[in-house]
Amino acid sequence: MRVAAPFPLLALLGAALCGPALAQEPAAAPPSAQATATADEAFDTRVKTLEENVVDLKEKIYRSKARLLLLQETVLGGDVSTGARAVIVHKNEMGGSFELESVAYALDGAPVYTQVDEEGQTDLGKRERFEVFNGRIVPGQHQLAVRLVYRGKGYGVFSYLEGYKFKVQSSYTFNSEPGKTSTVHVVGYEQGGITTDLKDRPAVRYDVSVARESGRKAAPPPVTRSTPGQ
Repeated sequence: MRVAAPFPLLALLGAALCGPALAQEPAAAPPSAQATATADEAFDTRVKTLEENVVDLKEKIYRSKARLLLLQETVLGGDVSTGARAVIVHKNEMGGSFELESVAYALDGAPVYTQVDEEGQTDLGKRERFEVFNGRIVPGQHQLAVRLVYRGKGYGVFSYLEGYKFKVQSSYTFNSEPGKTSTVHVVGYEQGGITTDLKDRPAVRYDVSVARESGRKAAPPPVTRSTPGQ
């Protein structure tokens, strides 16, 4: 007489014992969209804070270099012939359809001037000219980076300009000589004419002049570059 093997019976008993226990384990809930959004916002905040700290650090480093150069000249007996000076002036020659909303200047990668007027609470858009930088620099080549943002001012048939923003980004390299002051006028102006598309009108040009520290002015070079808006 043959006896059936007990394995099928044991398997059934195991399934009966383990099945309910396994069924009682809850499935892992997927992360909610709100939790993901909160994590993204926290990450963006940390990145923005880090960027602001880097910009602030660059500005402090540049100012420290300027102070070090001034101290060096003082130790050497005030001989200005070993150093140079740069003066950067912003000029606004834009038409009435564009109002300056923000400016950002950097010299050799270090921010030297930033101002934002998104709500029209300051006179940034009404100032025809203002000084951006005036200080000692090391003789040699220097790079000036400019970022301007204009907002459209529409009226009549041009009322559609309201709400539009026009950005101009440009860079310029100038040479500073020992014992001389290099003055760079950064001019925001409206290029072209009536047939020029409005988005192509905002532009920047650089007017440069050089003078000796004693005040005797050297002949200024011609305007070297104009940059259209983007």
